[in-house]
Amino acid sequence: MKAFERVVAEHGATVLRVCRAVLGPVDAEDAWSETFLSALQAYPRLDEDANVEAWLVTIAHRKAIDVTRARSRAPVTTPDVAELAHRPSRDGLPGQRIDQGDDDLWRALAALPPKQRQAVAYHHVAGLPYAEVAALLGGSAEAARRAASDGMAALRRTYVPPTARPAVPSRPAAPAPARPSKGSAP
Repeated sequence: MKAFERVVAEHGATVLRVCRAVLGPVDAEDAWSETFLSALQAYPRLDEDANVEAWLVTIAHRKAIDVTRARSRAPVTTPDVAELAHRPSRDGLPGQRIDQGDDDLWRALAALPPKQRQAVAYHHVAGLPYAEVAALLGGSAEAARRAASDGMAALRRTYVPPTARPAVPSRPAAPAPARPSKGSAP
């Protein structure tokens, strides 16, 4: 078996993207950490021929459910000014910063219904086949395919990639000189 450090290095970014797609940037790092802590304990018992990435995404899915449940039970508090100054890494590995860029994409993904968001994250971000997505979400492969398809269709309707956005001019263009009309004196 590979050393666990290599497993983290190979699959850590994918698991973090899945956590971020499912939970959003605030809770993603905690879920990522919890995923790898659980995986570290179970790794010695994992079959040699197991799909490690799918196994890790399954653990991340369960941790995301735990975070969602805990979030729904947590009281809503007002942050301190000191807390507002601290901004954790949005999308990088803990202690690192990996800029994934487009906040509008993450907002559009977060606006999807949970099943669609999870299906898009597990299939299109983590690369899991629909049968494994169905096992995670509970349902058939066809339902998982439909949820991912509906989610992608919604993203195509609501999200405009940065390359397709109109360029904003740096300064207003000068007005065109007025043309004399026919019959007016030069």
